[in-house]
Amino acid sequence: MHGWIILDKPLGLGSTQAVAAVKRNLRSAGFGKVKVGHGGTLDPLATGVLPIALGEATKLCGRMLDASKTYDFTIYFGTETSGLDAEGEVVATSDVRPTLEQVQQALAQFTGPIEQVPPAYSAIKIDGKRAYDLARAGEVVEMKSRAVTVYQLTICHAELVSASYFDRDESKTLKQVQGDALLGSITLTADVSKGTYIRSLARDIAYALGTVGHVSMLRRVHAGPFALNSSISLDKLNAFGQGAAQEDIILPIEAGLVDIPALDLSPEQARAIQQGRVLTGIAMKDGLHWARDADLRPIALVENIDGALKTVRGFNLTP
Repeated sequence: MHGWIILDKPLGLGSTQAVAAVKRNLRSAGFGKVKVGHGGTLDPLATGVLPIALGEATKLCGRMLDASKTYDFTIYFGTETSGLDAEGEVVATSDVRPTLEQVQQALAQFTGPIEQVPPAYSAIKIDGKRAYDLARAGEVVEMKSRAVTVYQLTICHAELVSASYFDRDESKTLKQVQGDALLGSITLTADVSKGTYIRSLARDIAYALGTVGHVSMLRRVHAGPFALNSSISLDKLNAFGQGAAQEDIILPIEAGLVDIPALDLSPEQARAIQQGRVLTGIAMKDGLHWARDADLRPIALVENIDGALKTVRGFNLTP
């Protein structure tokens, strides 16, 4: 049992719980004990693409963690919470609401290489303890800034502030501010590098707009080579565990390698790679490739550097 299950993780389910659900359903389907790992944590309040590796595919989990990812997320303006999401206590409020034009102008400063401070409620370890455990215990958590890259930020949808927002100020009406389009929330799509915290990005965008905010919706739509169109629901996973067909449930191990070129090897070359030997004299570009044998079976993740082909990760896939 080697390959991938791409779960469209539902709201409220943690990544560890998702892995447990896969293990449970594999056992129920008669596959016995299978090594399982995930390719990038998703918060319980986030939904979307969660790559779960099976068997030899778990050797690619580290590479999946390093992959770029794409998220849809909504910033709800006016309240900041301790977790920077829809849970947690409110720690700051603001009556300031931005216009669509102001949001468009602000996004430029958050595109490209940026520095961000991760949320206190995150899985980052501080002196051997998870930051969220320290934060929940009431300790003051000082998070260090980190360099990340936001490749692209685009606006998907904007919601005007509700009419009730203006009830507190009779000098303003929704009609009077229509031209300025004061926003209650904005939904964005972000293509980001590994290590980027969307909750921190939302917080910092709100600060740049002179207000505060939190993430009210977060959905991962891409993780490395995997997208929502290759994902399955938790219901479909459970149906598989109860005897439904395996078709479209488990993707082959090479599905996690489609973003790098394949390298076809002769039987002699394949044996050399499987034995961990360095190959030379193969005309190819430098960089990562996945090597396959004459049966088109993946045998290793390899890297060519100045004409020397070395094994990065070998796959033990028996015929």
